[in-house]
Amino acid sequence: MSLKFRALSLTNKTLNQIHTQLIKNPKPHTLNPILGSLINSTSPENALFLYNQMLHYPTSHNHYTFTYALKACTSLQAHQKGLEIHAHVLKCGHYYDVFIQNSLLHFYVTENDIHSASQVFDSIRSPNVVSWTLIVSGLSKCGFDDEAIVKFLSMDVEPNSFTLVSVMSSCSSLRALRLGKAVHGYSLRNLSEHNIILHNAILDFYTSCGSLVHARHLFVKMPKRDVFSWTTLMGGYAQAGLCDEAVTVFQQMVECDEAKPNEVTIVNLLSACSSVGALNLGEWIHSYISGRRDLVVNGNVGNALINMYVKCGHLGMALQVFKAFKSKDIISWSTVISGMAMNGYGNQVLQLFSLMIVHGVPPDGVTFVGLLSACSHAGLVDQGLMFFNAMKVVYGIEPRVQHYACVVDMYGRAGLLGAAEAFIRRMPITADSAVWGALLNACRIHGNDEMFERIRRCLVNGGEVNIGTLALLSNVYTSSDRWDDANKVRDEMKRMREKKMAGCSWIEAEKQP
Repeated sequence: MSLKFRALSLTNKTLNQIHTQLIKNPKPHTLNPILGSLINSTSPENALFLYNQMLHYPTSHNHYTFTYALKACTSLQAHQKGLEIHAHVLKCGHYYDVFIQNSLLHFYVTENDIHSASQVFDSIRSPNVVSWTLIVSGLSKCGFDDEAIVKFLSMDVEPNSFTLVSVMSSCSSLRALRLGKAVHGYSLRNLSEHNIILHNAILDFYTSCGSLVHARHLFVKMPKRDVFSWTTLMGGYAQAGLCDEAVTVFQQMVECDEAKPNEVTIVNLLSACSSVGALNLGEWIHSYISGRRDLVVNGNVGNALINMYVKCGHLGMALQVFKAFKSKDIISWSTVISGMAMNGYGNQVLQLFSLMIVHGVPPDGVTFVGLLSACSHAGLVDQGLMFFNAMKVVYGIEPRVQHYACVVDMYGRAGLLGAAEAFIRRMPITADSAVWGALLNACRIHGNDEMFERIRRCLVNGGEVNIGTLALLSNVYTSSDRWDDANKVRDEMKRMREKKMAGCSWIEAEKQP
């Protein structure tokens, strides 16, 4: 809708007042405050209507008028109007006012037009801290993290806390631990005020870099913490696999009542429970959610709950949560389908997929991994091949290596080893160790030593083998009492200087945290 038609939303009374002001006293000090009020109203498009009217009266506007108009464009995402204002200030000679240039810079940064923002910044004769902060934040926001850091390091004015927040974001993205620590040190030496936004940005930086000792130290020293602070530290522990530490942080958060956990907090903690199979804790969190009227078991929280119950092997509760959903998205359906496949409910998975299609939810690649896995475990080879072919033909999804591995595993479990090998040879992408490992495992299960040895020689000679495949080879030899061959494989693993990650178990000692 054009600005001319948008102006119709102005009341007649307001129109008359604006018209009266323009006729009686067309002065900027009278009209600019009205412009500012309209920007902050529920209909900021009216500010641009007034701006257009002010342009007809040469004495009614000054350089502040353009900054107000650009603010309205930013609020409305009116890119074309912003370009028009940019052209007008160039024409009327106001362009080199630093306030207008910063307003233009802010407008382009908000619009993610980093090219135009950079051009404006380069034209500023003496950029102030606002100018530098805007360009650094714009580069960081648009993914130009290296450029944002270079810009920050070239600053010829003292950065403020907002500048440091922006550069810390780029340091987090690049995992630039050394520079981030230097920025942290600078803030401690030069900024006297306690800025929780900056502290949270530094906290996020340390957790992103995996430097949890520094993160914990900062967290403890922070004079004030909010829900973002707690969630960031908890998420850092969960992401690093330190799930018991993540749980401890959540317990402290609930007990001290410094901040109330939000959806992101709950999702992070449920993810930690899923990683270690902590069912009792997951059930306690479910109970905690039920006691919070502001937390709804739907969307991200509901999907995280389903995933937790699935990973902990409590499929009944996963289905119960799923059925209670008001609106199920692709993540909800795919999580339940994958969970049922993991637990061997092949036929039920097919029924669930049919129901998903009836509800108008299109499948994605993750859905098909669950479907193919279900067909593999249930021995439904024909149905599995049908799904595999439908991926690309019907749904336009290009099969990835994990889909091919599922088909090989499906053939292998059914004893169709020749078909599995032929399928691998026809693959349009290079088979990785997961694909070959599925066939080797099938050879082991069905006792086909001849194929096993032939594939093993091809893999070793072709260099298409990783530590997981070597571990599988060693285990197969060991189970067949072929100790010399097993030892040779182990020696090869040592030469690769790699080690297979050891398994671990989680034992819950209490019902509640």
